[in-house]
Amino acid sequence: MKIWHSVVLASTALVFTGAAMAGDVSRGEELSAACAACHGADGNSALGEWPKLAGQHAGYTYRQLKAYRDGDRDNVIMYDQVKDLSDQDMRDLAAFYAEQEMSVGGADPDLVERGEEIYRGGIPDRGVAACMACHVPAGGGMGAAGFPRVGGQHAQYNATQLDLYRSGERQTDPNRMMRSVAERMSDEEIRAVSSYLDGLHRRAED
Repeated sequence: MKIWHSVVLASTALVFTGAAMAGDVSRGEELSAACAACHGADGNSALGEWPKLAGQHAGYTYRQLKAYRDGDRDNVIMYDQVKDLSDQDMRDLAAFYAEQEMSVGGADPDLVERGEEIYRGGIPDRGVAACMACHVPAGGGMGAAGFPRVGGQHAQYNATQLDLYRSGERQTDPNRMMRSVAERMSDEEIRAVSSYLDGLHRRAED
């Protein structure tokens, strides 16, 4: 109950005004040509080190682009790509990617059971809340609260971000939400839940 209470409070604190932030999809598609080499023409990157942007909540993508440009998220390649973008450019890009459909990945069968345990039940003895409390059962996240879609994302990218949160190198999580989770997880646990997320998606009949 204490863990869930903390998640609810943090979720409430993350809700922000203008979550949708109007963006021009057509203009975003034009701008996305510069992003396609790494992220794919439709936002589905071919390599696991680069995140899929397709289907991601527009507000989340916008804030990450802004974080790269403003130095709140450190990545030399991304900074070089976004340093000259205006806020409206980033809104347009985010709107375009939000309209695309994320491709479905696949989890390592040997890691599914442990990954699902962590995603759906957390690690109670270490105070790690269930991931689905914020990212919902099918991994779609909650755009209005600022929680990104994680289902279907590359396992390699997921694991890298959890590692960065755990080390404190990534600090784009209000109230230290992700850092407090990741710092209590082992390498094996990060690997398992990251792999599970790769294959997590909402079934067409759901």
